[in-house]
Amino acid sequence: MNLFADIRVLVMDSLDQLTAEGALPAGLSTDAVAVEPPRDAAHGDMATNAAMVLAKPAKMNPRVIAEALAAKLQADPRIAAADVAGPGFLNMRLAPGVWQGVVRTVLTDAGFGRSTLGQGQKMLVEYVSANPTGPLHVGHTRGAVFGDALASLLDYAGYDVTREYYINDGGAQVDVLARSVYLRYLEAHGQDVAFEDGTYPGDYLIPVGQALKDKVGDAFVGKGEDVWLDEIRLFATDAMMALIREDLAQLGIVMDSFFSEKSLYGSGLIEKSIAELDAKGLIYQGVLEPPKGKMPEDWEPREQTLFRSTAHGDDVDRPVQKSDGAWTYFAPDIAYHYDKVQRGFAALIDVFGADHGGYVKRMKAAVSALSDGKVPLDIKLTQLVKLYKNGEPFKMSKRAGTFVTLRDVVDQVGPDVTRFHMLTRKNDAPLDFDFDKVLEQSKDNPVFYVNYAYARVNSAVAKAAEFADVSDATLAGVDLSGLTHDAELTLIRKLAEWPRLVDIAAKGHEPHRIAFYLYDLASDFHALYHQGNSEPGLRFVQIGDSDTTQAKIALIRAVAIVISHGLGILGVTPAEEMR
Repeated sequence: MNLFADIRVLVMDSLDQLTAEGALPAGLSTDAVAVEPPRDAAHGDMATNAAMVLAKPAKMNPRVIAEALAAKLQADPRIAAADVAGPGFLNMRLAPGVWQGVVRTVLTDAGFGRSTLGQGQKMLVEYVSANPTGPLHVGHTRGAVFGDALASLLDYAGYDVTREYYINDGGAQVDVLARSVYLRYLEAHGQDVAFEDGTYPGDYLIPVGQALKDKVGDAFVGKGEDVWLDEIRLFATDAMMALIREDLAQLGIVMDSFFSEKSLYGSGLIEKSIAELDAKGLIYQGVLEPPKGKMPEDWEPREQTLFRSTAHGDDVDRPVQKSDGAWTYFAPDIAYHYDKVQRGFAALIDVFGADHGGYVKRMKAAVSALSDGKVPLDIKLTQLVKLYKNGEPFKMSKRAGTFVTLRDVVDQVGPDVTRFHMLTRKNDAPLDFDFDKVLEQSKDNPVFYVNYAYARVNSAVAKAAEFADVSDATLAGVDLSGLTHDAELTLIRKLAEWPRLVDIAAKGHEPHRIAFYLYDLASDFHALYHQGNSEPGLRFVQIGDSDTTQAKIALIRAVAIVISHGLGILGVTPAEEMR
């Protein structure tokens, strides 16, 4: 049930009737007709722009259209009033029984809020994709939470979602990892070692070095890289990916698939993807313009193999092969996305850190070219996270060597608080994460405020259960006609927005909207709870009056159900009780 969609259907039917009667000209496009909450709640429950968007193509005064439409709408029992405002906006008030029906639907429809927006389309969400050279840090944490919540949101909205991690194991950084593990391996044999600049000195490699010793003994001691580099590279990468999987598990994140960059080399996929672009006339030999800004000392105009990415919206063409025949970093990225397209995904989403902003246009150009514009790619950038504790910046982790790890954060506040707070800002806005504030029990802490609402519902239900049947099945059948107070209706109106909000958030790839909505829903719930202190008739439990109590418990159980759905999308477990 999507009440806003239902009323839009009513508006469209009414417009069809006006057209059939000759009150509107035939053939008008109604694509832009919307039904949404009015900007000012005092104006009504819903508003439609129908008259405003149809006036120009119909060559009619918008108020004339609005007045004719209002007369049609008011004939429907769901519409208590339809009033024309300003130049032709139409505000509607719904009958109380409509709102009471929302409560009943939430209690009986396990899929309330779930959408068919995606229509089962296959969608790939790639996120985290950190270099396999160490544990995940706090920057990865934000991308991991955002990507996972987005995948859950899209699944909830009817898409067939695959979660994927791209293992960057094809670059020079993996060789550095292997050399760093070799030093820990020598250390495990009792040798004194020094970590030079460019190696990874974090303590997390100590057990990896010991594990390598346990596996090969002293076979690599004193040997050159030509003997051990390849084997240790594979051993170290596997160990780091096991560590990363454990890090993700701390946040309840499980990937559907892992794709190795290294697997692209020697498979022919890079060559095949470039050949595909070449066949479209998008590969040529050329010389790039010098880079803007300060000129690198070693820059020289060299002929390279270039991808004509400007033909698909990029600012400049991009090199895919160097003058010495080696592939650029961009080439395997093209091949990887070519593979995504070949796997039959209808849409792709990449979640990158803010430092990858320069990749957005080139990757979109590549996917557009490879799919002939049929597969959209949305790239979401996650901004930096600033950590604070006791009013001071939170210091780096000794275990990691240079940064604060995901586990440092989760160990401090737990996975649920971490996940929720990471979604309290839009992904492309900086985020302050204050360890003291995210654990604070106040209205200013969104995760506490939402969970407190859920726990308060449970407490009231338990109290009511002492003298009334408060099972959801029973509550769905009770008389709800007494739920008419403004505060109660405000809460129900917020519940009715849930399906619409899911569609909006899914269309925009914006899971933070779910967190914002839950906070607003909790605020309306707490406002009703506190109003019961001064107006006893609003209290959820009316001792000695089971009928009234059941109606009020039905309302707040509906709130708890929607909170549970929303937290489920965010990957947060609702708090059954608060201490």
